[in-house]
Amino acid sequence: MTDAAQPPVAAPAAEGDIARHLVHLEVERRLAGRTLVIYRDAFAKLQAFAADQGVALRDAQVHHVRRWAATLHREGLGPRSIALVLSAWRGLYRWLGRDGLVAVNPVEGVRAPKAAKPLPKALSVDLAMALADAPTPADGAEADTPAVAARDQCIVELLYGCGLRVGELVGLDVRPGGAGWIDASDATAHVLGKGSKRRSVPVGAAALRALRDWLGARDRLARADEPALLVGARGARISAGQVRARLKLRALRAGLPTHVHPHMLRHSFATHVLQSSGDLRAVQELLGHANITTTQVYTQLDFGHLSKVYDAAHPRARRKG
Repeated sequence: MTDAAQPPVAAPAAEGDIARHLVHLEVERRLAGRTLVIYRDAFAKLQAFAADQGVALRDAQVHHVRRWAATLHREGLGPRSIALVLSAWRGLYRWLGRDGLVAVNPVEGVRAPKAAKPLPKALSVDLAMALADAPTPADGAEADTPAVAARDQCIVELLYGCGLRVGELVGLDVRPGGAGWIDASDATAHVLGKGSKRRSVPVGAAALRALRDWLGARDRLARADEPALLVGARGARISAGQVRARLKLRALRAGLPTHVHPHMLRHSFATHVLQSSGDLRAVQELLGHANITTTQVYTQLDFGHLSKVYDAAHPRARRKG
């Protein structure tokens, strides 16, 4: 028998299980190439841990997996990365279980360490002002009609000036009785927030001016029977996606160095009010948070701002070069 006709040497059970599972992921699950690379790396870690402990892959128990996850954490792997590794392992053992190769899935119930919630990003006051005061192209291919310019100005002023969620903004109607509306005479926005909870928010002078200008131009865009305050190019209620697109364009026009989205303006509203007032409870009411612990994230943002001021201004804060 020639070398070409020799039967292949059988791979160890662990390598064979992982190789077959990777084929399953690639051919049947059709995972992307980058995802497969991540899974291969996760399985390489699993094999290394099992070999180091002298444990056959199919004999691994929950306490083994917990120990291996803890080792990944000690080695500096972040919670999200550990969660991804555990997800890959969990899928492997679930697949082996379907073939009757393992009795239990040792990864079920094992969770990665909790990841710290990232702080919401807020614009500085200067950048928020630059966005609000962004000039509208008067001519050229990117020029806006006066009605579109007035609408976009109204969008920015209501998001930043009132701290509205994008869903609350697009839900506003021209007249009372719907999900939300603005009482210009009382300078108050009445909105329907999360959990169908209503709240009232003060509307500042800049937002009221923008609202008045938009209402003067709205008929040029809106359908005759459209109840929505803010409308898109087809005259119907504007969508959240359209608001995001218009904000992105406006930020580019204003030369802002960061991507701007509706929730960033809500974060900016909360941060700037807290920096000026120090009243966390008031910010909670303005944002419509049911629990003040949700609002307390802004105290961390505020502390960051104060730290920068201290470092820049206090003579004892300056470090020698």
